[in-house]
Amino acid sequence: MTGFIIRIAIAALSLGFNVWLFATGHWGWGISFLLVTAIIILSFFRNENMILALNQMRVGNTDKAKKYIDRITAPQFLPRRQHAYVLFLKAVMGAQEMGFAKSEQMLRKAIDLGLRQAEDNAVARMHLAGICAQTGRRPEAVSLLAEAKKLDKNGMMRDQIKQMQAQLQAAPSKNQMRMAQMMGGRKKTPKMR
Repeated sequence: MTGFIIRIAIAALSLGFNVWLFATGHWGWGISFLLVTAIIILSFFRNENMILALNQMRVGNTDKAKKYIDRITAPQFLPRRQHAYVLFLKAVMGAQEMGFAKSEQMLRKAIDLGLRQAEDNAVARMHLAGICAQTGRRPEAVSLLAEAKKLDKNGMMRDQIKQMQAQLQAAPSKNQMRMAQMMGGRKKTPKMR
């Protein structure tokens, strides 16, 4: 919140200085300083930590990306799409540390807020499908994988989706898992002679 207030103060000062330059007849400096003012005002719509984190994710350096994402302390003050991406990246990178319930909650909220690219929506649904499969909600996982397959127009995640579908078909259902727990595990029945 403090960073947001400081950013507003700097933008107001920059705009005021720019108006003063034009009013006093320093047109050259006024036009040059217009670029600086535009960059400061555009920083309201694009968070620098978000840009750095997405760049590190593209490069494949998840540790640095997580560090940049963790710097964003109040994502609710960001625009909706950026808030969605912060939640999405936190849920994907911190799924092991947060646990399935928290990660699922963040992914669902990110999807509701709206991720900009279809591939990001597909990745979010694929991660949700993995969480649903781990928690024994197989039908929901299958439907989420079908949605992810529709959203993956370029076929970038085709192999991962096929692999996850194969794992879902081989995985026992929730009832089979419950029955195995009640029976004390799967026991082999002795052969009848």
